[in-house]
Amino acid sequence: MSKESTDGKAEKLFQNFGKKVDAFLEELNEAGGKLNTEFDERFQELKKSAEQLKKEAKNKDRWKEVEDSLKKAGEELERAFKAAFKKKSKS
Repeated sequence: MSKESTDGKAEKLFQNFGKKVDAFLEELNEAGGKLNTEFDERFQELKKSAEQLKKEAKNKDRWKEVEDSLKKAGEELERAFKAAFKKKSKS
């Protein structure tokens, strides 16, 4: 084989390898972009969920306060009824 034909084959081999590397890097960039977009979307969903959980927690705290207040009011009302309808003892 002549030196020229060997050099030509090596050049073609490296040229093909370079094209494949370029194609791979392009695919990698596209996949990275898609992953970045998906990550951003998921992150936004998680932020919304966190805000909703905060609101629900505040509502639970508020309803706990309401429940406690109603319980106290019920106990006061019970004492008032007992006092109002308690039989007076004869001394």
